[in-house]
Amino acid sequence: MSETRFWIQRLSKTAIRALHILGIAGSAGGIFYGIERELWLHWWVLAMVTGVIMTVLEIKQSKLWLIQLKGVLTMVKLGLISSFFFIPQHKPALFITVLLMSVVIAHGPAGLRHYSIWHRRRIDEKKGKKKQMNG
Repeated sequence: MSETRFWIQRLSKTAIRALHILGIAGSAGGIFYGIERELWLHWWVLAMVTGVIMTVLEIKQSKLWLIQLKGVLTMVKLGLISSFFFIPQHKPALFITVLLMSVVIAHGPAGLRHYSIWHRRRIDEKKGKKKQMNG
């Protein structure tokens, strides 16, 4: 891969992640303080759309993501977010749980992020096997 393509892919992924965090931050006030939904819904939509984009890119890059802790916990986070509809009185606590899970998995050691719940050990893509973001 050329250096130019590498930087385009890297910056694109970083921009999507930045927009995702912006969407989460923008919707947090509404979730925590019960502000009118219309005031923060666009931030929530931004967070959900960019989250889906990041998930699709991860799965496209490596199917192992689905059984590694980083992928499994993303699905758990989606389940917790979905529970907003069933137990709305617990939105703030659920939101905090999702945020803390996100930090732990994003900044945890590779051995934690790449731990396979199926294999019960760390698994990594074989060298050269991992697809590039647009490849």
